[in-house]
Amino acid sequence: QVQLMESGGGLVQPGGSLRLSCKVSQNIFEFNSVGFYRRAPEKERELAATINVGGKERYADSVKGRFTISRNNAENTVYLQMNSLTPEDTAVYYCYANVLSRQFWGQGTQVTVSS
Repeated sequence: QVQLMESGGGLVQPGGSLRLSCKVSQNIFEFNSVGFYRRAPEKERELAATINVGGKERYADSVKGRFTISRNNAENTVYLQMNSLTPEDTAVYYCYANVLSRQFWGQGTQVTVSS
């Protein structure tokens, strides 16, 4: 049973930074890609950032230049460094992993950007 556990969400002022973590219960190299999606209030879930087994990073246009995804292979953990946050980044952020046709999701962590 694959388990993904997010941490690091919270309340931050506009312009601030947060770092999300996602601990994966299995070797992250077993997955084609891992990363984070997000769901803002009254919107559909969308990609934030992912990193594949080869290390290629993928970002939503709205976060390019502000968010950085990385991973610690030894700890099976994925990180999302979020800088220059805006109220539009307010959302529940979900850890994601996929292998072949199977997708796995964490329970989500709330990020609120507000003054």
